[in-house]
Amino acid sequence: MEKIKPIMKNEKDFLYVISLIQRAKEKAFRTVNTELIDLYWNIGEYISKKVQSMEWGQYIVKDLANFIADRHTDLKGYSDKNLWRMKQFYETYSGNQKLSALLRELSWTNNLLILSKTKSFEEGEFYIRLCIKERYSSRELERQIDSCYFERAMISEKKISQLRQNRPELAEVFKDTYLFDFLNLPPNYSEKDLRLGLVQRFKEFILEFGKDFTFVGQEYRLQIGKNDYFIDLLFYHRGLQCLVAFELKIEEFKPEFLGKLNFYLEALDRDIKKKHENPSVGVILCKSKDDEVVEYALSRNLSPTLVSEYKTKLIDKKTLKKKLHELYLLSTKDEEH
Repeated sequence: MEKIKPIMKNEKDFLYVISLIQRAKEKAFRTVNTELIDLYWNIGEYISKKVQSMEWGQYIVKDLANFIADRHTDLKGYSDKNLWRMKQFYETYSGNQKLSALLRELSWTNNLLILSKTKSFEEGEFYIRLCIKERYSSRELERQIDSCYFERAMISEKKISQLRQNRPELAEVFKDTYLFDFLNLPPNYSEKDLRLGLVQRFKEFILEFGKDFTFVGQEYRLQIGKNDYFIDLLFYHRGLQCLVAFELKIEEFKPEFLGKLNFYLEALDRDIKKKHENPSVGVILCKSKDDEVVEYALSRNLSPTLVSEYKTKLIDKKTLKKKLHELYLLSTKDEEH
C-alpha cells in the first residue's frame, strides 16, 4: 500500500509528463511520415520525368528495383510495382499545389488506398480531407470507401440543403442514409434490438456517424411533470456544441414521429442544455422514408431536425451514383428557374 500512495499523490504531475512523451511521439511520427511522403513524391517525380523524356522505359524501372534490392538489402518497399505507384502518386497530384500539401498528413498506406480505390479527383479529394479530419486508420478508411461514404455524403448534402434548416452547418455533419452493415440483427428485429446492437458495436457506430460524437446515454431519461420519458440514444457533438437526440424507427417515416422528437428537444433545451451550448438537434432514423413526405413534414418544423434512413446491407454503388446524378440534375433545374 505504501508504494501506491506516492503515485496517487503525484498522479496529476505524472500524467503531465506522460502527455509530454505522447505529444513528442506524435510529433516525431508526423515528421517521419512527412519525410517519407516527400521521398516517395520525389522518386515519383524523377521517374515520371525520365519516362516522359523517353529516357526510361518500363524495364528500366524494373532494373532500378533490382539494383536497389541487390545493392541495399536493408531498403524495403522499392519493388518495381511500388516505384510505379510513386510515379502515379506524383502525376495524380502534381497539378494541385494545395491538395499535394495535404498528402503529407496521411500515411503512405492511406494515400495508396485513396489512389487505388477512388475513381475521380473529386472523390479522392473528399477522402483525403475526411481522413485528415477524422484521423482514420487504414482499416477505417477502407471501410468508408467500400461503404460508398462519398456518394452517400454527396446525396445527403444535396437533400439536406434543399430542406429548410435553421442551422445550415448540419449538412456537413449528418447524412441522408446511414449504413449499419456491422449489425447482426435477427430477421424480425425490434427497435430495442436495433438500439442495443448499435451500442454493442459502438466503435463501428461512431465510425459511421463521425468521431466528433460523444456518447451520453441510451434510453436517456427525461422527467417532465409526473412522467418519465426516454430518448433512444443521446449524444453530444463537439463541433456543433450541442446535444443530439436519436430516435430509432424500424418502419417507414411518418409525420407524427416529429411531435415526439420535438417534445424531447424542448425538454433537453430547457432542462439539460448548458448556457454556452447551442440548441439541441434531433435525428429520426427510419428503415425507409419518402422524401416528399419528409419535406412536407419538415417545412413548418421550427426545431433543427433531420430524417435519415438506415440500411443494414451494403448499398449498390451504381444505384447511389444514379441517385446522385438525378439530384444534380434537379438542383441544376432549380438554379435555372
